[in-house]
Amino acid sequence: MKQKGILGIDIGGSGIKGAPIDIKTGKLLDERHRIPTPDPSSPEKVANALKDLVNHFKWKGLIGCGFPTVVQNGIVRTAANIDKSWIDTNARKLFSEVTKLPVWVLNDADAAGLAEVKLGAGAGFKGAIVVLTIGTGIGSSLFLKGRLFPNTEFGHLEFKGMDAEVYTSDAARKKENLNWEMWGKRLNEYLSFVEFLCWPELIIIGGGASKKLDLFKDQLNLKAKVVPARFLNDAGIIGAAMAAKVNLKKL
Repeated sequence: MKQKGILGIDIGGSGIKGAPIDIKTGKLLDERHRIPTPDPSSPEKVANALKDLVNHFKWKGLIGCGFPTVVQNGIVRTAANIDKSWIDTNARKLFSEVTKLPVWVLNDADAAGLAEVKLGAGAGFKGAIVVLTIGTGIGSSLFLKGRLFPNTEFGHLEFKGMDAEVYTSDAARKKENLNWEMWGKRLNEYLSFVEFLCWPELIIIGGGASKKLDLFKDQLNLKAKVVPARFLNDAGIIGAAMAAKVNLKKL
């Protein structure tokens, strides 16, 4: 029996989650499955964990994988939230060899952005869009007329003498025990800086913060319209599957 959809996987610092995706609608075709990210998160251990996820679905088709790093042609270039041994590893080749299936790998926030811009909160919008996934850290993606400029790292912009995500992430809110009003003011400072750099007309808030926008939206004072992600925390696996369909056809 032929499998439906494409398997989307999102590798994060604490968990690896995935599900088969209908890339025309963004619908999950099976219940999402999550396994803990191994510690240490070395290439071998993460690859084996990804294989376990693939085996869970008895998957035999295309796979798209979002990864929390800069990824250029399948090669990992940074390692802010994973083991440093990943740097210069060809993740696409490694995952393909371990699963014995065709795998496409891209930055996790770029994957989430693709889902939101093509099918979600940014669908049909032709202007400049910034998508920010706000959780443990801050991931970012940038689009113009629906086209992705890959591997933006707006969460690692220097802001107030530190990485922006150290000051502004949801993890920072929890660590410093900030209420939503206080944190919203911080977020507004950061979003104003992003707006100054690239002047998006639409900012989509994804990640864990996307479910809480009503609690801090009154603190936001920007030229850009700010909206929550439609797909919330599923955006990464949906966009990864979409990217696999487009890019693996070219190989």
